[in-house]
Amino acid sequence: MITIKDFDLSQFNSYRIKSKCKMAYFPESIEDVINFYKIEAPFILIGSGHNIILSKAYYNVNFLIFNGNFNQFEIDCSTGIICAEAGISMLELSKKALKYSFSGLEIFYDIPSSLGGAIVMNAGASGEEIKDLIIKVEYLDLADFKLKTITKEDINFEFRNSYFQKNTDKIVLKAWLKLEKGDSNVIENKMETIKKLRWDKQPKEFPNAGSVFKRPKGYYVGAIIEELGLKGFTVGGAKIPQKHGGFIVNFNDATGQDILKIIDTVKEKVLSKYNLDLEVEQRVL
Repeated sequence: MITIKDFDLSQFNSYRIKSKCKMAYFPESIEDVINFYKIEAPFILIGSGHNIILSKAYYNVNFLIFNGNFNQFEIDCSTGIICAEAGISMLELSKKALKYSFSGLEIFYDIPSSLGGAIVMNAGASGEEIKDLIIKVEYLDLADFKLKTITKEDINFEFRNSYFQKNTDKIVLKAWLKLEKGDSNVIENKMETIKKLRWDKQPKEFPNAGSVFKRPKGYYVGAIIEELGLKGFTVGGAKIPQKHGGFIVNFNDATGQDILKIIDTVKEKVLSKYNLDLEVEQRVL
């Protein structure tokens, strides 16, 4: 287990918000994770940091971090089954699949997330979701500190939701995914095409955490925000970019509170005009 006191979280959240925590723990084995949970409390768990908003400049609690660690994987080339630890990034996992000419992870090539985070929120895009690939998941149950396995059917995947998001005492450690054999050139072309389409539409030039709000049925959040004239709306160092109304970017040393104030304003105006209570897709810490 790697531990670092007064750890700088700036590079461990995609908004690049300046923040520190009392102590950061980076587990390197399942035993590290179990020992941490048996001893440490309270704490905050984060993965790649791509779907979080750090609301404080300093957290007087410990952080358990799966980012650049706990990221081993194995692939069975005869079956297309990948077994990977929760800390591996979806970028790295998609590249590994490409290397062995397996298809199924192309859509995740440019979705910033760890595998664990992708499972918890059922990440996806363009009609494809991580649930489509999952066979089973191994997790640590904090109720009895035992390792348990759950199949895809029992994870109760929903749009940007899952069993693990509803049961935060179940910690994703490892997952098995089924891929299909494909042509490496076709797979790579799809990956690059998806990336280009996202970069054309999304404000990648500034730190952000992707779509801020879940899409309400029958509406597009970006279109609603544009109709309300909120593109360009700024609080401190954060703003809604002209490129895409569904995002918030850190363009000038934004704080988490800057971002939360924009969220509150958007929610208030959308509720007033459309009678819609927007649900925040990102996790506020």
